[in-house]
Amino acid sequence: MDNVGLIAAVSIFTAGLTIGLGSIGPAIGEGRALAQALSAIAQQPDEANRLTRTLFVGLAMVESTAIYCFVVTMILLFANPYWQYFVQQSGGGQ
Repeated sequence: MDNVGLIAAVSIFTAGLTIGLGSIGPAIGEGRALAQALSAIAQQPDEANRLTRTLFVGLAMVESTAIYCFVVTMILLFANPYWQYFVQQSGGGQ
């Protein structure tokens, strides 16, 4: 396997690993946050509006981690900074 094929294989593998592992943490965090918020609303229904607003802000912050992993994955797949370098080194860019 030449360098271009190796870079393509490693980029695809790393992109899959990034999006896979990068979505597990936020999913678990969002599930736990939602469970705690529902428990808090069940205990104090009068504070439901405040708890819901705080929950949505927290969920947005947790979800940003998954979005960053998605962005890294798209960069690895479609805008890989090493791709053009290795294509030129192999003589394919001429």
